[in-house]
Amino acid sequence: MKLVIAVIKPFKLEAVREALAGIGIAGMTASEAKGFGRQKGQTEIYRGAEYAVNMLPKVRLEIATSDDLAPRVVETIRAAAATDTIGDGKIFVLDLPEVVRIRTGESGELAL
Repeated sequence: MKLVIAVIKPFKLEAVREALAGIGIAGMTASEAKGFGRQKGQTEIYRGAEYAVNMLPKVRLEIATSDDLAPRVVETIRAAAATDTIGDGKIFVLDLPEVVRIRTGESGELAL
């Protein structure tokens, strides 16, 4: 099993969710996050005053999936979240040794 963590631009959340539903992903966790990468934030103008925004708003997605489906999940997120500009985000794929569904006690891929 794999845990796919994606950090994307907030306005791309719905497009990514729909794309993942299209390949059969039944659930994910989405959290609001802030961060920066190579762009080191950006400059904004508010009421005529310029100020630096160092931590940009992002959305962090967590998707638990089977080993077989993980590459397809990664490519689907990449395609749906891309704007071809700096700050599109990152995707991390981690091994997931165990999953347990609290309600039924099922474990492993049955719990996904």
